[in-house]
Amino acid sequence: MQYIIRLTTLLVAALLLVGCYGLLPSKGGGQLSYTPQGRTPDPEDVLLPEGYRIEVVADGLTFPTAVAFDGDGTPHVIEAGYSYGEVFLQPKLLRIGADGDTTLVYAGERNGPWNGITFDDGYFYIAEGGQLEGGKILQVSEAGTAEILVENLPSLGDHHTNGPVVRDGYVYFGQGTATNAAVVGTDNAAYGWLHRFTDFHDIPCEDITVRGVNSTTENVLTDEPDDEAVTGPYSPYGETVQDGQVIPGAIPCGGAVLRVPVDGGEAELVAWGFRNPYGLALDADGALYVTDNMYDVRGSRPAWGTGDLLWKVEEGSWYGWPDYYSGIPVASLEFPGKNDPQRILAEDPGAPAEAVAKFGVHASANGLDFSPGAAFGFAGQAFVAEFGDMAPTVGKALAPVGYKVVRVDVKTGVVADFAVNNSPKNGPASWLRSGGLERPVSVSFDPAGDALYVVDFGILTLDDEQGPMPREGTGVVWKITKTR
Repeated sequence: MQYIIRLTTLLVAALLLVGCYGLLPSKGGGQLSYTPQGRTPDPEDVLLPEGYRIEVVADGLTFPTAVAFDGDGTPHVIEAGYSYGEVFLQPKLLRIGADGDTTLVYAGERNGPWNGITFDDGYFYIAEGGQLEGGKILQVSEAGTAEILVENLPSLGDHHTNGPVVRDGYVYFGQGTATNAAVVGTDNAAYGWLHRFTDFHDIPCEDITVRGVNSTTENVLTDEPDDEAVTGPYSPYGETVQDGQVIPGAIPCGGAVLRVPVDGGEAELVAWGFRNPYGLALDADGALYVTDNMYDVRGSRPAWGTGDLLWKVEEGSWYGWPDYYSGIPVASLEFPGKNDPQRILAEDPGAPAEAVAKFGVHASANGLDFSPGAAFGFAGQAFVAEFGDMAPTVGKALAPVGYKVVRVDVKTGVVADFAVNNSPKNGPASWLRSGGLERPVSVSFDPAGDALYVVDFGILTLDDEQGPMPREGTGVVWKITKTR
Protein backbone atom coordinates (compact mmCIF):
# COMPACT_ATOMS: atom_id res chain seq x y z
CA MET A 1 0.00 0.00 0.00
CA GLN A 2 2.78 2.45 0.91
CA TYR A 3 4.46 1.66 -2.42
CA ILE A 4 1.23 2.46 -4.28
CA ILE A 5 0.83 5.74 -2.37
CA ARG A 6 4.42 6.78 -3.12
CA LEU A 7 4.00 5.87 -6.80
CA THR A 8 0.76 7.83 -6.99
CA THR A 9 2.41 10.83 -5.33
CA LEU A 10 5.27 10.77 -7.83
CA LEU A 11 2.84 10.50 -10.74
CA VAL A 12 0.79 13.46 -9.50
CA ALA A 13 3.96 15.52 -9.01
CA ALA A 14 5.10 14.71 -12.54
CA LEU A 15 1.73 15.70 -13.99
CA LEU A 16 1.78 18.95 -12.04
CA LEU A 17 5.29 19.70 -13.32
CA VAL A 18 4.21 19.12 -16.91
CA GLY A 19 1.16 21.29 -16.42
CA CYS A 20 3.13 24.08 -14.75
CA TYR A 21 5.73 24.09 -17.51
CA GLY A 22 3.01 24.50 -20.11
CA LEU A 23 1.43 27.40 -18.21
CA LEU A 24 4.59 29.32 -17.35
CA PRO A 25 5.64 32.05 -19.81
CA SER A 26 9.01 32.11 -21.53
CA LYS A 27 11.52 34.49 -19.93
CA GLY A 28 14.63 34.23 -22.09
CA GLY A 29 17.46 36.72 -21.90
CA GLY A 30 16.49 38.36 -25.17
CA GLN A 31 12.88 38.97 -24.14
CA LEU A 32 13.20 42.48 -22.74
CA SER A 33 10.51 44.71 -21.30
CA TYR A 34 12.12 47.76 -22.90
CA THR A 35 13.95 48.71 -26.11
CA PRO A 36 17.72 49.14 -25.58
CA GLN A 37 19.08 52.13 -27.50
CA GLY A 38 22.81 51.54 -27.18
CA ARG A 39 25.55 50.00 -25.13
CA THR A 40 28.38 51.17 -22.88
CA PRO A 41 30.61 48.20 -21.96
CA ASP A 42 32.05 48.23 -18.44
CA PRO A 43 34.69 45.68 -17.32
CA GLU A 44 33.62 46.19 -13.71
CA ASP A 45 30.36 44.45 -14.54
CA VAL A 46 32.10 41.17 -15.48
CA LEU A 47 32.99 38.66 -12.78
CA LEU A 48 36.15 36.54 -13.22
CA PRO A 49 38.11 34.11 -11.05
CA GLU A 50 40.53 35.76 -8.66
CA GLY A 51 43.76 36.74 -10.40
CA TYR A 52 42.25 37.69 -13.77
CA ARG A 53 41.21 41.00 -15.32
CA ILE A 54 39.13 41.98 -18.34
CA GLU A 55 39.31 45.04 -20.59
CA VAL A 56 37.67 46.35 -23.74
CA VAL A 57 39.82 46.07 -26.87
CA ALA A 58 37.30 47.41 -29.40
CA ASP A 59 33.63 48.35 -29.35
CA GLY A 60 30.99 49.85 -31.62
CA LEU A 61 31.25 46.82 -33.92
CA THR A 62 28.35 45.42 -35.94
CA PHE A 63 27.76 41.67 -35.56
CA PRO A 64 31.38 40.65 -34.79
CA THR A 65 31.85 36.88 -34.64
CA ALA A 66 35.53 35.94 -34.32
CA VAL A 67 39.12 37.10 -33.86
CA ALA A 68 42.39 35.86 -35.37
CA PHE A 69 45.98 37.10 -35.17
CA ASP A 70 48.29 37.82 -38.10
CA GLY A 71 51.97 36.90 -38.31
CA ASP A 72 52.91 39.83 -36.07
CA GLY A 73 50.32 38.91 -33.45
CA THR A 74 47.99 41.80 -34.34
CA PRO A 75 44.33 40.98 -33.65
CA HIS A 76 41.83 41.06 -36.51
CA VAL A 77 38.06 40.77 -36.12
CA ILE A 78 35.38 39.81 -38.61
CA GLU A 79 31.94 41.40 -38.78
CA ALA A 80 29.43 38.80 -39.93
CA GLY A 81 27.44 40.87 -42.41
CA TYR A 82 24.28 39.00 -41.44
CA SER A 83 22.16 38.35 -38.39
CA TYR A 84 19.06 36.33 -37.72
CA GLY A 85 16.25 38.79 -38.23
CA GLU A 86 17.04 38.96 -41.95
CA VAL A 87 19.60 41.77 -41.67
CA PHE A 88 22.02 41.67 -44.60
CA LEU A 89 25.14 43.89 -44.57
CA GLN A 90 28.63 43.73 -46.05
CA PRO A 91 30.90 41.43 -44.02
CA LYS A 92 34.31 42.84 -43.13
CA LEU A 93 37.77 41.82 -41.96
CA LEU A 94 39.11 44.57 -39.67
CA ARG A 95 42.54 45.10 -38.16
CA ILE A 96 42.36 46.25 -34.53
CA GLY A 97 44.86 48.95 -33.57
CA ALA A 98 46.45 49.51 -30.18
CA ASP A 99 43.96 52.30 -29.48
CA GLY A 100 40.95 50.15 -30.37
CA ASP A 101 40.42 51.76 -33.76
CA THR A 102 39.79 49.42 -36.69
CA THR A 103 41.13 49.44 -40.24
CA LEU A 104 39.42 47.66 -43.13
CA VAL A 105 41.51 44.84 -44.61
CA TYR A 106 38.91 43.16 -46.80
CA ALA A 107 35.16 43.49 -47.43
CA GLY A 108 33.13 40.60 -48.77
CA GLU A 109 29.84 40.16 -50.57
CA ARG A 110 26.42 40.20 -48.93
CA ASN A 111 26.52 36.46 -48.42
CA GLY A 112 27.12 36.29 -44.70
CA PRO A 113 27.29 35.43 -41.97
CA TRP A 114 31.05 35.23 -41.69
CA ASN A 115 31.12 32.81 -38.77
CA GLY A 116 34.77 32.07 -38.15
CA ILE A 117 38.36 32.94 -38.98
CA THR A 118 41.82 31.52 -38.45
CA PHE A 119 45.32 32.49 -39.59
CA ASP A 120 47.98 30.16 -40.93
CA ASP A 121 51.21 30.67 -42.89
CA GLY A 122 50.47 34.19 -44.10
CA TYR A 123 46.75 33.85 -44.83
CA PHE A 124 43.44 34.32 -43.09
CA TYR A 125 40.84 31.61 -43.67
CA ILE A 126 37.23 32.74 -43.31
CA ALA A 127 34.05 30.65 -43.14
CA GLU A 128 31.45 32.52 -45.19
CA GLY A 129 28.05 31.36 -43.98
CA GLY A 130 26.32 31.73 -47.33
CA GLN A 131 22.73 32.63 -46.47
CA LEU A 132 22.02 33.91 -50.00
CA GLU A 133 24.50 32.17 -52.34
CA GLY A 134 25.72 29.13 -50.41
CA GLY A 135 28.69 28.78 -48.11
CA LYS A 136 32.33 29.38 -49.00
CA ILE A 137 35.78 29.10 -47.49
CA LEU A 138 37.83 32.20 -48.30
CA GLN A 139 41.60 32.60 -48.23
CA VAL A 140 42.53 36.24 -47.60
CA SER A 141 46.06 37.62 -47.67
CA GLU A 142 47.32 40.16 -45.15
CA ALA A 143 47.21 42.69 -47.99
CA GLY A 144 43.48 42.09 -48.46
CA THR A 145 43.31 39.96 -51.61
CA ALA A 146 40.96 36.99 -51.54
CA GLU A 147 40.56 33.60 -53.19
CA ILE A 148 37.66 31.15 -52.89
CA LEU A 149 38.87 27.69 -51.84
CA VAL A 150 35.46 26.01 -52.05
CA GLU A 151 31.94 27.30 -52.68
CA ASN A 152 28.32 26.22 -53.16
CA LEU A 153 28.19 24.70 -49.69
CA PRO A 154 24.63 23.88 -48.49
CA SER A 155 24.14 26.94 -46.27
CA LEU A 156 20.86 28.41 -47.49
CA GLY A 157 18.82 27.27 -44.48
CA ASP A 158 18.80 27.59 -40.69
CA HIS A 159 22.51 26.94 -40.21
CA HIS A 160 25.62 27.91 -42.07
CA THR A 161 29.29 27.29 -42.82
CA ASN A 162 31.33 27.55 -39.61
CA GLY A 163 34.81 27.12 -38.12
CA PRO A 164 37.54 26.97 -39.49
CA VAL A 165 40.90 25.54 -38.34
CA VAL A 166 43.98 24.48 -40.31
CA ARG A 167 45.72 21.13 -39.79
CA ASP A 168 48.19 19.24 -41.99
CA GLY A 169 47.54 21.28 -45.12
CA TYR A 170 43.73 21.23 -44.85
CA VAL A 171 41.13 23.74 -43.75
CA TYR A 172 38.61 21.98 -41.51
CA PHE A 173 35.18 23.57 -41.13
CA GLY A 174 31.68 22.87 -39.89
CA GLN A 175 28.61 22.76 -42.12
CA GLY A 176 25.27 23.14 -40.38
CA THR A 177 21.98 21.49 -41.30
CA ALA A 178 19.15 23.12 -43.22
CA THR A 179 16.57 22.47 -40.52
CA ASN A 180 16.06 21.83 -36.84
CA ALA A 181 15.52 18.07 -37.09
CA ALA A 182 15.58 17.04 -40.80
CA VAL A 183 12.06 18.17 -41.81
CA VAL A 184 11.36 21.46 -43.62
CA GLY A 185 8.39 23.21 -42.02
CA THR A 186 6.67 26.45 -41.15
CA ASP A 187 9.51 27.47 -38.82
CA ASN A 188 11.83 27.68 -41.81
CA ALA A 189 9.48 30.16 -43.44
CA ALA A 190 9.66 32.23 -40.26
CA TYR A 191 13.46 32.16 -40.54
CA GLY A 192 13.07 33.69 -44.01
CA TRP A 193 14.78 31.21 -46.26
CA LEU A 194 11.93 28.89 -47.30
CA HIS A 195 10.31 31.61 -49.41
CA ARG A 196 13.67 32.24 -51.14
CA PHE A 197 14.67 28.62 -51.71
CA THR A 198 11.50 26.52 -51.81
CA ASP A 199 13.34 23.32 -52.81
CA PHE A 200 16.15 23.50 -50.24
CA HIS A 201 16.37 20.70 -47.67
CA ASP A 202 18.83 18.62 -45.68
CA ILE A 203 21.41 16.56 -47.57
CA PRO A 204 22.86 13.40 -45.99
CA CYS A 205 26.55 12.64 -46.43
CA GLU A 206 25.87 9.10 -47.66
CA ASP A 207 22.85 7.14 -48.85
CA ILE A 208 20.33 6.61 -46.06
CA THR A 209 17.09 4.65 -45.75
CA VAL A 210 14.19 6.44 -44.07
CA ARG A 211 10.94 5.39 -42.47
CA GLY A 212 7.66 6.64 -43.92
CA VAL A 213 7.30 9.44 -41.37
CA ASN A 214 5.71 12.56 -42.88
CA SER A 215 4.57 15.78 -41.21
CA THR A 216 1.45 17.78 -42.07
CA THR A 217 1.40 21.57 -41.66
CA GLU A 218 -0.37 24.52 -43.14
CA ASN A 219 1.09 25.35 -46.54
CA VAL A 220 2.97 28.61 -46.01
CA LEU A 221 3.84 28.86 -49.72
CA THR A 222 0.24 29.45 -50.82
CA ASP A 223 -2.43 31.99 -49.93
CA GLU A 224 -5.14 29.37 -49.50
CA PRO A 225 -6.09 29.31 -45.78
CA ASP A 226 -6.99 25.60 -45.77
CA ASP A 227 -4.11 24.38 -47.92
CA GLU A 228 -1.80 21.83 -46.29
CA ALA A 229 1.73 20.64 -46.97
CA VAL A 230 2.88 17.10 -46.18
CA THR A 231 6.65 16.84 -45.92
CA GLY A 232 9.06 13.99 -45.32
CA PRO A 233 12.59 14.09 -43.91
CA TYR A 234 15.51 15.06 -46.15
CA SER A 235 12.98 16.30 -48.73
CA PRO A 236 11.79 19.61 -50.17
CA TYR A 237 8.80 21.24 -48.51
CA GLY A 238 5.61 19.51 -49.58
CA GLU A 239 7.25 16.25 -50.75
CA THR A 240 6.58 13.00 -48.91
CA VAL A 241 8.72 9.89 -48.36
CA GLN A 242 7.78 6.23 -48.44
CA ASP A 243 8.74 3.62 -45.88
CA GLY A 244 12.10 2.17 -46.89
CA GLN A 245 12.88 4.96 -49.34
CA VAL A 246 16.56 5.56 -50.03
CA ILE A 247 17.70 9.19 -49.87
CA PRO A 248 20.90 9.63 -51.91
CA GLY A 249 23.87 11.16 -50.14
CA ALA A 250 26.20 13.79 -51.55
CA ILE A 251 29.30 15.78 -50.69
CA PRO A 252 29.14 18.57 -49.63
CA CYS A 253 26.43 17.71 -47.15
CA GLY A 254 24.92 19.26 -44.03
CA GLY A 255 25.50 18.49 -40.37
CA ALA A 256 29.12 17.63 -41.06
CA VAL A 257 32.73 18.50 -40.47
CA LEU A 258 34.34 18.85 -43.88
CA ARG A 259 37.78 19.82 -45.11
CA VAL A 260 39.39 21.35 -48.18
CA PRO A 261 43.09 21.65 -49.12
CA VAL A 262 44.63 25.04 -48.27
CA ASP A 263 45.25 25.49 -52.00
CA GLY A 264 41.59 24.83 -52.81
CA GLY A 265 39.73 21.88 -54.27
CA GLU A 266 36.78 19.62 -53.56
CA ALA A 267 35.24 19.38 -50.11
CA GLU A 268 35.99 16.10 -48.33
CA LEU A 269 33.98 14.46 -45.55
CA VAL A 270 35.59 14.14 -42.11
CA ALA A 271 32.59 13.19 -39.94
CA TRP A 272 28.82 13.76 -39.90
CA GLY A 273 25.64 13.37 -37.88
CA PHE A 274 26.00 16.78 -36.23
CA ARG A 275 23.25 19.42 -36.20
CA ASN A 276 25.12 22.72 -36.24
CA PRO A 277 28.86 22.11 -35.76
CA TYR A 278 29.84 25.70 -34.97
CA GLY A 279 33.17 26.15 -33.20
CA LEU A 280 36.20 24.08 -34.16
CA ALA A 281 39.48 23.94 -32.25
CA LEU A 282 42.59 21.78 -31.93
CA ASP A 283 44.00 20.72 -28.58
CA ALA A 284 47.73 20.61 -27.83
CA ASP A 285 48.00 17.17 -29.45
CA GLY A 286 46.21 18.25 -32.62
CA ALA A 287 42.94 16.46 -31.82
CA LEU A 288 39.88 18.17 -33.31
CA TYR A 289 36.92 19.25 -31.16
CA VAL A 290 33.65 20.88 -32.19
CA THR A 291 30.69 22.47 -30.43
CA ASP A 292 27.26 21.40 -31.66
CA ASN A 293 24.09 23.48 -31.27
CA MET A 294 21.41 20.90 -30.59
CA TYR A 295 17.68 20.55 -31.24
CA ASP A 296 15.17 23.36 -30.73
CA VAL A 297 11.56 23.07 -29.64
CA ARG A 298 10.16 24.23 -32.97
CA GLY A 299 8.99 23.07 -36.37
CA SER A 300 7.51 19.79 -37.49
CA ARG A 301 9.84 17.70 -35.32
CA PRO A 302 10.57 19.55 -32.07
CA ALA A 303 12.84 17.97 -29.48
CA TRP A 304 12.79 19.13 -25.86
CA GLY A 305 15.56 19.36 -23.29
CA THR A 306 18.67 18.84 -25.43
CA GLY A 307 21.58 20.98 -24.28
CA ASP A 308 24.40 21.83 -26.67
CA LEU A 309 27.32 19.41 -26.93
CA LEU A 310 31.10 19.29 -27.21
CA TRP A 311 32.43 16.47 -29.40
CA LYS A 312 35.85 15.04 -30.06
CA VAL A 313 35.84 14.45 -33.80
CA GLU A 314 36.95 11.05 -35.07
CA GLU A 315 37.33 10.77 -38.83
CA GLY A 316 34.66 8.63 -40.49
CA SER A 317 32.29 8.67 -37.52
CA TRP A 318 28.56 9.48 -37.39
CA TYR A 319 27.32 11.40 -34.36
CA GLY A 320 23.59 10.72 -34.33
CA TRP A 321 21.59 13.61 -35.81
CA PRO A 322 18.66 13.56 -36.52
CA ASP A 323 17.68 10.57 -34.35
CA TYR A 324 20.01 10.80 -31.35
CA TYR A 325 21.23 13.17 -28.68
CA SER A 326 24.65 12.22 -27.29
CA GLY A 327 23.85 8.57 -27.93
CA ILE A 328 20.28 8.80 -26.57
CA PRO A 329 17.40 8.21 -29.04
CA VAL A 330 15.35 11.42 -29.32
CA ALA A 331 12.24 9.23 -29.56
CA SER A 332 12.81 8.35 -25.90
CA LEU A 333 13.15 11.94 -24.67
CA GLU A 334 10.34 13.26 -22.49
CA PHE A 335 8.46 16.22 -24.01
CA PRO A 336 6.04 17.78 -21.49
CA GLY A 337 2.53 17.72 -22.87
CA LYS A 338 3.45 16.59 -26.40
CA ASN A 339 4.41 13.50 -28.35
CA ASP A 340 8.06 12.59 -28.63
CA PRO A 341 9.73 12.84 -32.08
CA GLN A 342 9.43 9.69 -34.17
CA ARG A 343 12.52 7.96 -35.43
CA ILE A 344 13.42 8.90 -39.03
CA LEU A 345 16.18 6.51 -40.06
CA ALA A 346 15.38 2.88 -40.81
CA GLU A 347 19.03 2.01 -40.20
CA ASP A 348 21.74 3.93 -38.35
CA PRO A 349 24.78 4.88 -40.44
CA GLY A 350 26.94 4.06 -37.42
CA ALA A 351 26.99 3.80 -33.66
CA PRO A 352 26.39 7.29 -32.19
CA ALA A 353 28.89 8.28 -29.54
CA GLU A 354 28.49 10.07 -26.22
CA ALA A 355 29.60 13.70 -26.18
CA VAL A 356 32.63 14.97 -24.26
CA ALA A 357 30.50 17.57 -22.43
CA LYS A 358 26.98 18.98 -22.29
CA PHE A 359 25.95 22.62 -21.91
CA GLY A 360 22.71 24.24 -20.81
CA VAL A 361 19.57 23.83 -22.92
CA HIS A 362 19.50 26.69 -25.47
CA ALA A 363 22.83 28.08 -24.16
CA SER A 364 24.13 28.23 -27.76
CA ALA A 365 27.67 27.01 -27.09
CA ASN A 366 29.56 28.45 -30.04
CA GLY A 367 33.23 29.35 -30.51
CA LEU A 368 35.92 27.58 -28.49
CA ASP A 369 39.68 27.48 -27.96
CA PHE A 370 42.09 25.53 -25.75
CA SER A 371 44.29 27.12 -23.09
CA PRO A 372 47.84 26.38 -24.28
CA GLY A 373 49.57 26.43 -20.91
CA ALA A 374 50.52 28.02 -17.61
CA ALA A 375 50.74 31.57 -18.96
CA PHE A 376 46.96 31.83 -18.74
CA GLY A 377 46.15 28.85 -16.56
CA PHE A 378 43.77 25.91 -16.92
CA ALA A 379 46.14 24.28 -19.40
CA GLY A 380 44.44 21.89 -21.79
CA GLN A 381 40.93 22.99 -20.90
CA ALA A 382 38.50 24.20 -23.56
CA PHE A 383 37.07 27.70 -23.21
CA VAL A 384 33.64 28.08 -24.82
CA ALA A 385 31.55 31.17 -25.59
CA GLU A 386 27.86 30.77 -24.80
CA PHE A 387 25.86 33.11 -27.03
CA GLY A 388 22.75 32.73 -24.94
CA ASP A 389 19.20 31.55 -25.57
CA MET A 390 17.07 32.73 -28.46
CA ALA A 391 13.79 32.09 -26.64
CA PRO A 392 10.98 32.01 -27.54
CA THR A 393 12.05 31.35 -31.16
CA VAL A 394 13.93 28.15 -30.24
CA GLY A 395 11.54 27.13 -27.48
CA LYS A 396 10.65 28.26 -24.00
CA ALA A 397 13.28 29.38 -21.48
CA LEU A 398 12.05 29.94 -17.92
CA ALA A 399 15.13 32.10 -17.23
CA PRO A 400 18.10 33.33 -19.30
CA VAL A 401 20.55 30.58 -20.30
CA GLY A 402 24.13 31.19 -21.44
CA TYR A 403 25.51 34.72 -22.01
CA LYS A 404 28.92 33.84 -20.57
CA VAL A 405 32.24 32.11 -21.10
CA VAL A 406 32.74 28.67 -19.57
CA ARG A 407 35.67 26.28 -19.36
CA VAL A 408 35.50 22.53 -19.92
CA ASP A 409 37.75 19.83 -18.55
CA VAL A 410 37.60 17.54 -21.58
CA LYS A 411 38.88 14.59 -19.53
CA THR A 412 35.94 14.67 -17.12
CA GLY A 413 33.29 16.62 -19.03
CA VAL A 414 32.89 19.09 -16.15
CA VAL A 415 31.74 22.55 -17.27
CA ALA A 416 32.49 25.55 -15.02
CA ASP A 417 31.77 29.27 -15.32
CA PHE A 418 34.76 31.46 -16.13
CA ALA A 419 33.48 34.89 -17.18
CA VAL A 420 29.95 35.85 -16.13
CA ASN A 421 28.08 39.04 -15.48
CA ASN A 422 28.49 40.38 -11.95
CA SER A 423 24.91 40.02 -10.79
CA PRO A 424 22.86 37.74 -8.52
CA LYS A 425 20.98 36.67 -11.65
CA ASN A 426 22.28 35.30 -14.94
CA GLY A 427 21.53 37.10 -18.19
CA PRO A 428 22.89 39.43 -20.86
CA ALA A 429 23.96 42.96 -19.98
CA SER A 430 20.87 44.46 -21.62
CA TRP A 431 18.60 42.22 -19.51
CA LEU A 432 20.53 43.13 -16.35
CA ARG A 433 20.81 46.80 -17.41
CA SER A 434 24.56 46.64 -16.87
CA GLY A 435 27.73 47.08 -18.93
CA GLY A 436 28.86 43.46 -18.91
CA LEU A 437 28.78 40.63 -21.42
CA GLU A 438 25.94 40.61 -23.93
CA ARG A 439 26.25 37.66 -26.32
CA PRO A 440 29.73 36.05 -26.33
CA VAL A 441 30.04 34.23 -29.65
CA SER A 442 33.69 33.12 -29.79
CA VAL A 443 36.95 33.01 -27.84
CA SER A 444 40.56 32.93 -29.06
CA PHE A 445 43.90 32.83 -27.29
CA ASP A 446 46.59 35.15 -28.63
CA PRO A 447 49.79 33.59 -30.07
CA ALA A 448 51.63 34.07 -26.76
CA GLY A 449 48.92 32.13 -24.95
CA ASP A 450 48.59 34.67 -22.15
CA ALA A 451 45.42 36.51 -23.23
CA LEU A 452 41.93 35.25 -24.06
CA TYR A 453 40.00 37.42 -26.53
CA VAL A 454 36.22 37.23 -26.22
CA VAL A 455 34.11 38.34 -29.17
CA ASP A 456 30.73 39.69 -28.06
CA PHE A 457 28.15 39.81 -30.88
CA GLY A 458 26.15 42.62 -29.28
CA ILE A 459 22.49 43.15 -28.50
CA LEU A 460 20.00 40.78 -30.14
CA THR A 461 16.54 40.81 -28.63
CA LEU A 462 13.58 38.55 -29.41
CA ASP A 463 10.05 39.72 -30.09
CA ASP A 464 7.04 37.39 -30.13
CA GLU A 465 5.74 39.00 -33.31
CA GLN A 466 8.86 40.24 -35.14
CA GLY A 467 11.33 37.55 -34.09
CA PRO A 468 15.07 38.36 -33.74
CA MET A 469 15.94 42.07 -33.57
CA PRO A 470 19.72 42.68 -33.70
CA ARG A 471 21.24 46.09 -32.89
CA GLU A 472 24.03 47.36 -35.11
CA GLY A 473 27.08 48.98 -33.50
CA THR A 474 26.77 47.14 -30.17
CA GLY A 475 29.46 44.47 -30.64
CA VAL A 476 32.57 44.34 -28.45
CA VAL A 477 35.93 42.57 -28.33
CA TRP A 478 37.11 41.92 -24.76
CA LYS A 479 40.52 40.71 -23.55
CA ILE A 480 41.08 38.64 -20.40
CA THR A 481 44.56 38.32 -18.88
CA LYS A 482 46.07 36.74 -15.81
CA THR A 483 47.34 39.23 -13.25
CA ARG A 484 49.15 36.82 -10.93
